[in-house]
Amino acid sequence: MRILTILLLLPTLIFAQSADTLEKYPVFPNCGNVTNVELASCFNTAVQQYLVDNFNVPASLSEDELTPFKVQVEVTREGRFEVVYVDSNNKLLKEETSRVFASIPAITPATYNGEPTISQYRMPIIFPLAVRETVINPMATAQSLNENNVSEVKNEALINEYDLIESLPFNNEEYTSQLNIPLSHEMYTRFDAAMNSVGTNSHTAQKPYIYNEVNKYYNFEQENGKLIKERTTWLGRKLWNEHFVTLKGTDYWFTLDPGVDLQLGRDLDNDLNTYNNTRLVNFQGGLGKIVNFNATVYESQGRFADYINTYARSLAPDGGNPGIVPGRGIAAAINETDFDYPVATGHVSITPSKYFNIQLGHGKQFLGDGYRSLFFSDGASPYPFFKLNTTFWKIKYTNTWMSLRDVRSDVTADGSFRTKYVANHYLSYNVTKRLNIGLFESVIWQNDNDRGFDFNYLNPVIFYRAIEFSTGSRGGNALLGLSGKYKVNDNVNLYGQFLIDEFSSSDVFGGDGSYKNKTGYQIGAKYYNAFKVNNLYLQAEYNRVRPFTYSHNSVILNYGHNNQPLAHNLGANFSEFVAIARYRRDRWYGDAKFIVAKRGLELNEDNTPFYGGNIYGTEDDRLSDDGNELGQGNATDFFHAELEAGYLINPTTNLKAYASVIYRDFNPDINNALNSSASTVWVNFGVRTDLFNWYYDY
Repeated sequence: MRILTILLLLPTLIFAQSADTLEKYPVFPNCGNVTNVELASCFNTAVQQYLVDNFNVPASLSEDELTPFKVQVEVTREGRFEVVYVDSNNKLLKEETSRVFASIPAITPATYNGEPTISQYRMPIIFPLAVRETVINPMATAQSLNENNVSEVKNEALINEYDLIESLPFNNEEYTSQLNIPLSHEMYTRFDAAMNSVGTNSHTAQKPYIYNEVNKYYNFEQENGKLIKERTTWLGRKLWNEHFVTLKGTDYWFTLDPGVDLQLGRDLDNDLNTYNNTRLVNFQGGLGKIVNFNATVYESQGRFADYINTYARSLAPDGGNPGIVPGRGIAAAINETDFDYPVATGHVSITPSKYFNIQLGHGKQFLGDGYRSLFFSDGASPYPFFKLNTTFWKIKYTNTWMSLRDVRSDVTADGSFRTKYVANHYLSYNVTKRLNIGLFESVIWQNDNDRGFDFNYLNPVIFYRAIEFSTGSRGGNALLGLSGKYKVNDNVNLYGQFLIDEFSSSDVFGGDGSYKNKTGYQIGAKYYNAFKVNNLYLQAEYNRVRPFTYSHNSVILNYGHNNQPLAHNLGANFSEFVAIARYRRDRWYGDAKFIVAKRGLELNEDNTPFYGGNIYGTEDDRLSDDGNELGQGNATDFFHAELEAGYLINPTTNLKAYASVIYRDFNPDINNALNSSASTVWVNFGVRTDLFNWYYDY
């Protein structure tokens, strides 16, 4: 009988033993020596005692607002406490509850069958806080959830799904993102020295830069933090220090900023009042660690100095619009003197690994270390682009494909502007810690014979010249270039570019002045912290481009977009010297720029005969095969001086207040309807969100 009783009780004892050891509560350090039976009570007491000791009841809350609420917490496999849900409508209590549970030091996690597991608990928070008996109710462990428990937890999570969406503090995520840094000469000067220090493995020719590739050399948050103004009001913080709207969740962030470019000025020599009235919205953000995006929409009206207005009208597209605001886009007429020109830019940036960055957008590019670029500049209107950046070892390789427009009346078909495409490669190689060399190639082709986008040029590693021959020698226009940069020391670097737009070595080096000698070169130097003055930046640059460079015998295959050059703003057939000084201290800054140039302009509006200055002329109308010299045609002396002083209102949005004065002297040998002697003094005052470069030195 006694044996029978033992046999009958044995399964019960085994089950009880299994239940006791299969699942085990998390263990606080002071509960390490208690039995499994006592562990739940010890856990309950330890959690509550921690809350009593560390929960900071917000002082601003009255007793009536301290109503009880429930909290659901989870102990992870690592023993960390995470709040799943707080059933309270009071934001301060929610934040404090999340804070205090997150501050609990890691403990020994719950186990199931001896292995760490996730466990969930529900408990009330009752004021005044005190240790109470059996208030923490276990919900489930990850392994022991039965079907009913799974359903219960899932349903509760869905019911509370909206309330579980968290808003986290915004921590200037754009500074470590894959977003492009807006192309602004003044902004780029701030970190140019850091990126060009001897020994860095940076690549400075491919612009715009990406925030996270610059942030390791120049800590944006730290540097902007030095400029913070102490403001306690919401409006004060937004005006002087912060983004207007920020939103951050567990795996995403967004910012939204209104902006302006408001200018009032006067062209003193032409008795002309000038203005610009731009309102903009800048939206940017990130989804996860891989995807970032930016969109900026501008609505603008303006009237500029007479020489800018005249130049804008000379760019007028087919279809009746009065002009193209240089660097911006096609403008509609408001009246006889003013322009209305909307612009939209933006991009999506995807970084699937540390080696690759992929971008699709509508904007501008720049290739080079100088103020000007003979390869690709940001002086023309925005355009659609697709870009692939590949970075590894000592190399950065950039491939960009673009869709451009020729808007002249003589190439418009069926009321539509002509489409042409550009593909370019730029390979940057850091040969030593001081020396960098770059290889550039670009090709332009048109949509002839319904060719469309030629997929031959999608290959990121081929030489475009070979593809150009295979598709027809007149079906594309290829250019090659070589660049270099040498860091003399941390404060001085030298740079240069050499461009070839024709591949006949006998003509290029023959010395006969052949029209096929279509070359250009640039040499320059930068001096950081000049003469041991912190943040004083000096730059000197010489550019020289021979006649007929960037033009082509097929009228649409020139190196231009929207009637503007894609490389140097002056086109071709010129020599130019540029001197720039920039200085900043705290939020104050000052810039000075001086340009002296010798230009060879066309004598007739239809470019016949063609002297090689206007890139939209055709080589078939050239003056002669040989004997072509720089400055031929209507030789013009050009001088441009520009001074600007300003104050950085908000470092986060790059909002500035400034005053500027421009002096321009333009003296052609022959005065005619196309070009005539003129001097201009243009004074401007404004407030500007600085997100792109304005060029007034035409």
